[in-house]
Amino acid sequence: MKSTFPKNDAMRLLDLEKTRQRNFRILDLYSNFLNLEPDFIKKDLIDELMRDCGVSTLEAYTAILSAAFDIDSDARKEDRIFEKEYLERSVEILDPKEYKNSSYIQKISFPTIKRAAWEMRTGFYAPYEAFVCRGITVEKDLKELPHIGFFKEKFEFPAVYENGREWMTVTPNEIETMRAPIAEASGRVITLGLGLGYFTHQVSEKENVSSVTVIERDKNIISLFKEFILPQFEHQNKINVIEADAFEYLEAGDIEKNFDFMFADLWHDSSDGLGLYIKLKKLEKMQKREENSSLIRRYWIESSILSRLRWLIYSEITSGEAGGKLKIKTFDELISLLSDSSLADIASDMRLNVAEK
Repeated sequence: MKSTFPKNDAMRLLDLEKTRQRNFRILDLYSNFLNLEPDFIKKDLIDELMRDCGVSTLEAYTAILSAAFDIDSDARKEDRIFEKEYLERSVEILDPKEYKNSSYIQKISFPTIKRAAWEMRTGFYAPYEAFVCRGITVEKDLKELPHIGFFKEKFEFPAVYENGREWMTVTPNEIETMRAPIAEASGRVITLGLGLGYFTHQVSEKENVSSVTVIERDKNIISLFKEFILPQFEHQNKINVIEADAFEYLEAGDIEKNFDFMFADLWHDSSDGLGLYIKLKKLEKMQKREENSSLIRRYWIESSILSRLRWLIYSEITSGEAGGKLKIKTFDELISLLSDSSLADIASDMRLNVAEK
């Protein structure tokens, strides 16, 4: 790892590199597990371990994951650190009532409908099936903790599939990652991306929200929403759905004057979100420069998207290719640069071409 940092920062930089490697390790392990066999852990396996070892459900679940990931905390010091600081802190048992009590889940029923490539039906998590349940947590030392959850019972959720591939859902992850923007939204709201209308429904129920404008380019999704979901909304009079490309609409319309709060949800996950996020941030900076506006803009799973940008920029800086451009001379300056707030600024003005890689 090449660096032009002072010698007294060398050890701190090595520690950060270890953190980066552990961050990537936990993400890779979970990604493979969730893609290949998320329902590997069964009740009888949990019960057996609890009975034989006298451990709790969560301890048994984590121990099975540790074994599946070939983590040997007794023999390897690095595995011991990884298990304690990452694995044990990233798994949680979820209470189904917390999500079933959502007003959207309570009020909206979903028929099984199939049209062309699209199908609306109920999806489910099997008992003890693992899934991403909230956004990542970024700590001061840039340790990034993904959050994996499971229910002890079958959990159903509304979903839309495209050619058999799950595309839009209202799962605990969507509910958790939209809590903050829903709580913050007020006045005239615009949302980019319709999905199954969860965000739209929740903010429409708020007394301090006067209108909700939805920008969605897929006419099939709009059709399904208007026919089967929107009629069930109590405050559908607040909602206006516009069929348009989000970027074309933003560039053509005067959203700075016409709206008070914007929420963007145009991506499936962080893997396809970085490029779209950067385009939105560049547009945000340009529009704010032109108008002195109080429009609040929020972006779905922003921390997860910024994580991808963080380590791209880190690699450029530690290789010596970008440190000079950004005038990074010390470790403390590096940590400050790699914070979420700083990364959002970098995305908005594109000081580094690395952001588009």
